[in-house]
Amino acid sequence: MPRRDDLQCFGCQTMNVVPVLLGLMIFGLLAVPSPAAERRPNFLFIIVDDQSPYDLKIYNPRSILNTPNIDRLAAEGVVFDGAYHMGSWSGAVCLPSRTMIMTGRTVWHIPCPGKSAANPNATNPKLVPPDLPQHTLPAVFNRAGYDTMRTCKVGNSYEPANVQFAVRHDATKRGPTDETGSAWHAEQVLAYLADREARADKDPFLIYFGFSHPHDTRDGKPELLARYGAVNHTDRNSLPPANPRQPLLPLNYLPAHPFDNTHMNVRDEVAVSGVWDRRDERTIRNELGREFACVENIDIQIGRVLRRLEEMGELENTYIFYTADHGIAIGAHGLQGKQNLYQHTWRVPFIVKGPGVLAGKRVEGNIYLLDVLATLCDLAGIEAPPTNEGISFRPVLEGKTDRVRDVLYGAYGGGSKPGMRCVKKGDWKLIKYDSPELGVHVTQLFNLAENPYEFLPEHRAAEVTSLTGVVPESHQTNLANDPRYAEKRAEMEALLLAEMRRLDDPYRLWDQPDEASLRGEPKRSLEENK
Repeated sequence: MPRRDDLQCFGCQTMNVVPVLLGLMIFGLLAVPSPAAERRPNFLFIIVDDQSPYDLKIYNPRSILNTPNIDRLAAEGVVFDGAYHMGSWSGAVCLPSRTMIMTGRTVWHIPCPGKSAANPNATNPKLVPPDLPQHTLPAVFNRAGYDTMRTCKVGNSYEPANVQFAVRHDATKRGPTDETGSAWHAEQVLAYLADREARADKDPFLIYFGFSHPHDTRDGKPELLARYGAVNHTDRNSLPPANPRQPLLPLNYLPAHPFDNTHMNVRDEVAVSGVWDRRDERTIRNELGREFACVENIDIQIGRVLRRLEEMGELENTYIFYTADHGIAIGAHGLQGKQNLYQHTWRVPFIVKGPGVLAGKRVEGNIYLLDVLATLCDLAGIEAPPTNEGISFRPVLEGKTDRVRDVLYGAYGGGSKPGMRCVKKGDWKLIKYDSPELGVHVTQLFNLAENPYEFLPEHRAAEVTSLTGVVPESHQTNLANDPRYAEKRAEMEALLLAEMRRLDDPYRLWDQPDEASLRGEPKRSLEENK
């Protein structure tokens, strides 16, 4: 909008410039912006809890999940095939993931709640700015004149940011009814939009539209459970009933993970209601059916909000983001939870639709969730805060480039330390597992172009292939110890170390140099690292 002094100046000279302006308009040399062009865009940021991209048909053609509204967003927007969360230093992976979204900072440069030492860098003011809450997503948009609203689950997020949303309605809703499930979150958004309409509020808005599902407990609505042949199973002493309508097992299903990944006793692996420590076919397929029932309900609620925006005339001026805080395993690689760095869990679904966004486009992207803050600011014409470390992927949305970075780093250290690390460049991905306490020192190397499901030798076992119907080819395996790929492994090992240094990873793995003294920090003992 023009400044007041600009308008006054224009008014003073009106008599002199009118003939000139009329002449320019007659000859078509002056473009007159329409009122719509001057409107600032709105933002609807949709985030679900615990969802693998492979749930959705847009990422997995085998999926039977019914999501017409998410499919519509994909058809009318950009689908990212390379969207990731950077990782976690906590078993509650949601916590650092959502903190990175709110702050635009990397995983070792964000605070821990309370006195937690999960991130050893958290108390270092050079790495975690003390004034960080002032530079978070709601704070930045509040100052820019946006109306901010949030609904989401309670906990495992960055509270100093959450409290700054002008309107906030948070509650954990994972029940099987409209009052106790996902419809509750949609009702908060719909009520907020109705209030804006009643007040004729024309300010641009930023709505953080979070769901509590499909995180467990995955209690689906009865009619949606029936669609997927699932039940809300609660009896630990029995198996859920088999049903041919249930989703198929993941292609990379295993009955057990082949080695200790440094955190096999985490809650998600042993205590999720309906699964517990079981990995049999009936249990996993039923749990996937429950997951799908919860996600279809989320899709229904998204559709309600999109229709309301359309009725209000706001849809075309609104950027819509759809994503998850991280992926989930549910049987893939013999795992159940989110505490791993395989593609089903490290990746997240990511779709963007809005003004100027290419329709029906697929891109690699190579984005992190922490890039969201920079991107929203860029799209809104707001300067990103000085604490931001993310990269705007607006050029990807507009078709100017296919990706914003070439190298991706991932970390998980919520269990035994140092834990897991990974690095990806092009088609190649390296994962390392390190726990001196458990005697775990494992390296995996995958060519994702040839082995996108990260098959291991165990996936070729007859008892597995009889369930999945897939027999991996000989080259679809862990290549870390294959001498033909020694040079590639060395390249990826060096790349991982470089990323750990660049991102201030406070740990080093068993076969990396101990550089604590180079950083002026004391070498941490095993006890200190627990």
